[in-house]
Amino acid sequence: MWQLNLNLIISMNKSIATFLFVAFAMGAQAQNGGISDEMLREMKKSYQATPAEKALRNAITTNDVRVLAVNRDNAANYDTYFSNKVSSKGLTDQKSSGRCWLFTGLNVFRAKMIAQYNLPSLEFSQNYNFFWDQLEKANLFLQGVIDTYEKPMNDKMVEFLFKNPVSDGGQFTGVVDIIGKYGVVPKEVMPETYNSENTARMSSFIKLKLREYGLQLREQAAKGTKMADLEKNKTEMLGTIYRMLVYTLGEPVTSFQWVPRDADGKPTGELKTYTPQSFYKEFINEDLENNYIMVMNDPSRPFWKVYEIDFDRHAYDGHNWLYLNLPIDEIKQMAIASIKDNTMMYFSCDVNQSLDKERGLLDLKNYDYESLFGTTFGMDKKQRIQTFSSGSTHAMTLMAVDLDSAGKPTKWMVENSWGQYGYKGHLIMTDEWFNEYMFRLAVKKKYAPAKVLDVLKKEKPIRLPAWDPMFANEE
Repeated sequence: MWQLNLNLIISMNKSIATFLFVAFAMGAQAQNGGISDEMLREMKKSYQATPAEKALRNAITTNDVRVLAVNRDNAANYDTYFSNKVSSKGLTDQKSSGRCWLFTGLNVFRAKMIAQYNLPSLEFSQNYNFFWDQLEKANLFLQGVIDTYEKPMNDKMVEFLFKNPVSDGGQFTGVVDIIGKYGVVPKEVMPETYNSENTARMSSFIKLKLREYGLQLREQAAKGTKMADLEKNKTEMLGTIYRMLVYTLGEPVTSFQWVPRDADGKPTGELKTYTPQSFYKEFINEDLENNYIMVMNDPSRPFWKVYEIDFDRHAYDGHNWLYLNLPIDEIKQMAIASIKDNTMMYFSCDVNQSLDKERGLLDLKNYDYESLFGTTFGMDKKQRIQTFSSGSTHAMTLMAVDLDSAGKPTKWMVENSWGQYGYKGHLIMTDEWFNEYMFRLAVKKKYAPAKVLDVLKKEKPIRLPAWDPMFANEE
């Protein structure tokens, strides 16, 4: 009997001790910033379970929030007229790949060639340039590993390399470097493959192999292997990557025959044999490196400053991403001048913000999430950038603007690379949306005012690291 009581007392004491420990821990947690019972009671007051709130809860828990937030006041037909528009024929489709940067760059030159030679249609081979892009990026990674072999694996630059050995994303300097070095070919000469249109699986295996090779090169360099031998080993490694690319994308053409044709298929010129470089020289023939500038609207950084992103390039011997940060109105004036002169531009933005997919409309009024959730979302563009809430996610070809009687833009239009998606394969954006979510524009120098060119010429670029969050996710 005494033993039973003793066991009961011990058990009760243990329970009390456990309770006190948990209570103490919860109290300590609350004191250190945790959620206390009092705080939780206050929070629960925000939901009163009124009939209206229950109805909202039932609707939101069983439906897509975007569908419920559609602003019916903004659902009427919208104006698709544009006072100034670059002529364009045909649409492109990047399918399940991140090659919007390449499609956009090639579409800029495609529109020019169609207009200049009065072609019924034309599309350059994105697959051809993508092949060389992937090989150049593989070399960029392996050479970067050799350059940083003395640094530890947890060094920020080494981490960046192994996290990003290769990708299908990119930006305009990649277009310049890859096309400038390898030229272009018509799409029928090197058409798409399953893997060029669905890059994820292919990319995963190339990344895996490159990371393996990267570790091998670091080990060899650490053991004192001569640079000439490292270069030889790197070349052998790139041979494997080349073979993998041939298996997935096809082997790049070195020469081909081509002739321009009219809408009935009748030749309008002489059948010639071209290399990708000679084709580029005859039909595009632009000094891409010196004819274009990149401008950006990033209010989280000082305007009228030039920035360069370290190691953010497509080829080891290529160019880092360099841009001038400008107020949005300065960028608009250059864009308007280019469109008026029938010249498309490389343009990037945060495309998923307030996008009505069915209508192809980017409008701040498309959705009313504030009424749905009973709160406000009040950050401005600068604050969204600073808190990683917004950034450039997609590149498209800027090709139209609608100007009012005072010459001010009211809306813009881009040619997209998502096939028939949106408004006849295009997206229309209001000028208010443009202000909030437009980020980058590549424009010809001749459309830039003297003050812009002077800053680019005189201002020493501010170097930003490759892992800067604004540029970590390429378009």
